[in-house]
Amino acid sequence: MNQTPTPCPCGGFPAGASYAACCEPALTMQEWPPTAQQLMRSRYTAHVRGDADHLFRTWHPATRPADTDPEPGSEWTGLTVDSVTAGSVQDDDGVVEYTARYRGPDGQTDEMHEVARFVRRARRWMYLGPADVV
Repeated sequence: MNQTPTPCPCGGFPAGASYAACCEPALTMQEWPPTAQQLMRSRYTAHVRGDADHLFRTWHPATRPADTDPEPGSEWTGLTVDSVTAGSVQDDDGVVEYTARYRGPDGQTDEMHEVARFVRRARRWMYLGPADVV
């Protein structure tokens, strides 16, 4: 019996990729995302799945807050990558602009827009923070 693959919460990379082929290897520590965009997508998926460990280990220690737990009661409903600057397998830094949509604990829908900066640390991509802050 064929089972339909579970779609990736981030929308899949490449577009439409299943969770198993997209973000699952990063969240289960099978492999580290090779680009800044893929790390950002895995972090979005970690928010969807409530995976605080992945958020912690992918946040640069210089800017990481003490509490990296996802916001309780929020339901993440969609991700759009608006632009990507650098952040490839050959780069040491990159910027990913994205918009994440969610429904808050009060049931209201909203979105979060960020221009996020990523850097390599020990050959691994790490989230540094909003580009206008760091």
